[in-house]
Amino acid sequence: MSVTFTTGEPETKLDRPLTSAMWRGARGKCPSCGKGHLFRAYLKVVDECDQCGTELHHQRADDVPAYITIVIVGHILVGLMLHLEMAWHVDPKMYLYTLVPAAVVLPLMMLPWVKGAAVGLQWALGMHGFGRSVDPGTGI
Repeated sequence: MSVTFTTGEPETKLDRPLTSAMWRGARGKCPSCGKGHLFRAYLKVVDECDQCGTELHHQRADDVPAYITIVIVGHILVGLMLHLEMAWHVDPKMYLYTLVPAAVVLPLMMLPWVKGAAVGLQWALGMHGFGRSVDPGTGI
C-alpha cells in the first residue's frame, strides 16, 4: 500500500510506501532505505540514517508505542488467564510465578518493534517534519 501525501506546497509530493516503511521500522532499520540502523540505544532513535542520510530526528513517537504494547500484551495475558481458568483450575501462585514475569518481559521485548513501526508510519505519512524540507537559514 502506498500513501500519497501533499505537504501544502504544490511542488512537493510524497509517495512513500506505508507498509514497507512500518515493516522496516519494526525491524529496527531506516524506514526510507531499510539498511541503516533506526536506534542507537534501546529506544533512542538516531538523528539521521548512516546509510541514506534521511533525517529521523523529526519523529515524535512519545507514548504511542507504550500504549499499543500495553494493549497487545494485556490481550495476550488476559486471554491466557481466561483460557487457563476455563480449561482447569490454576493455583493463583502459578499466575504470580508465570504471568507477572511475562507482563514485564513481553512489553520490554515488544517496545522497540512497536516504536520502530510508529516511526515508519510517521515517515511514510510525512508527519512532524518528515514531509517538508527545512530551510537551514530560518529553521522552518
